[in-house]
Amino acid sequence: MLNTSPSRSAAPMSEPQANPAGHGGNTRTIALRFNDNILLQRLLGDHDRHLVRLEAGFDVRLSCRGNKIAITGEDGAVSRTQAAIIALYNHLESGAQIDGAQIDGIIRLTALPSRQDKPRTNYGEAPAPTAEHKQHERPRHQRNHPQQRQNGPSRQNNASPQAANAPFGDLPAIRTKRGVIAPRSHGQAAYMEMLGRTDLVFGIGPAGTGKTYLAVAQGVSMLLAGQVDRIILSRPAVEAGEKLGFLPGDMREKIDPYLRPLYDALHDMMPGDQVVRRMGTGEIEVAPLAFMRGRTLAHSYVILDEAQNTTPAQMKMFLTRMGEGTRMAVTGDLSQIDLPGGVSSGLREAVETLDGLKGIGVTHFSSQDVVRHPLVARIVDAYEQKAPATRDNVRDRLRRESNGTSKSPRRY
Repeated sequence: MLNTSPSRSAAPMSEPQANPAGHGGNTRTIALRFNDNILLQRLLGDHDRHLVRLEAGFDVRLSCRGNKIAITGEDGAVSRTQAAIIALYNHLESGAQIDGAQIDGIIRLTALPSRQDKPRTNYGEAPAPTAEHKQHERPRHQRNHPQQRQNGPSRQNNASPQAANAPFGDLPAIRTKRGVIAPRSHGQAAYMEMLGRTDLVFGIGPAGTGKTYLAVAQGVSMLLAGQVDRIILSRPAVEAGEKLGFLPGDMREKIDPYLRPLYDALHDMMPGDQVVRRMGTGEIEVAPLAFMRGRTLAHSYVILDEAQNTTPAQMKMFLTRMGEGTRMAVTGDLSQIDLPGGVSSGLREAVETLDGLKGIGVTHFSSQDVVRHPLVARIVDAYEQKAPATRDNVRDRLRRESNGTSKSPRRY
């Protein structure tokens, strides 16, 4: 887990320096000294690829000589870069590895000041956290590092409080058999916090933001901790613009292709043999949405994926299946509705109807929370910019037709 703590000896040496080319305003240079050269090499990456990624992400100049990394840039960018480097080094100290995806995640968590206040989330009035949840909310350095280590970046002078504290100490985490899952954007952090404390959570946003993956992770964590007896996976059987016809096999084999993303997430959380065994014992259940009517789902973690393709009647039926001790996560992308024309989305109606009710939380993701290939975020932005223009054109055409001013074929 990426974390940093004020108690760790991590304050850098601050050196005044003239404004470098490409940087305007108030700039400064700080130097971080590291005592473990092996970990430092892992931090830099092969051919300094991690350093290059951090440099581009934070718009600073980074240079490494010996066991020091010098950071030069504008004051705020330097502080955020310092916090990110210290957090990554602490992550390596714990015995974990870092890769490009984690570098991108830590950049998103620190290099987006506009998102640091609070992502777009809506809570109903939730019950107070349980004792177990308070254990999860303890600062990361208390949970994972009961004793302070003395081999981190060394103290050389006074550090900025921003660099020492922000923003990794209080991030939520989800623990599974395969390790700890950390948020990689501010939206994910808010979503994970909501999953940990709210009975019914809606995760709404574009593809690649981790809505389904994190919901599955929370379900696996609660199952392994004994907080629920089973995980129930469901998804409407709606094709993405194609008609596949009749599928062979029994009910489970017919629904499996639609649930493949959920299965992929499960195999990331626990060994494959455990997934198969738990599915055989019913601890992990595949429940087609069409056959849920009349059931009461008690002591379960229930995930409804691709919920934008439910009808309002299906969504109401699903939400009212909740029994004692059950948590629900409903995920979907309102920009990818595959329902027939004229059929409204049950997800859209549910959020409009239930938003603000006690015990219900809603997280809205944006393209800034996309954690897939960087091109995905740009694709999402491009489609979102085009959507209003398309809606305006349709609205204008309908208005002209209603006023009788639209051009129509001449009849003879």
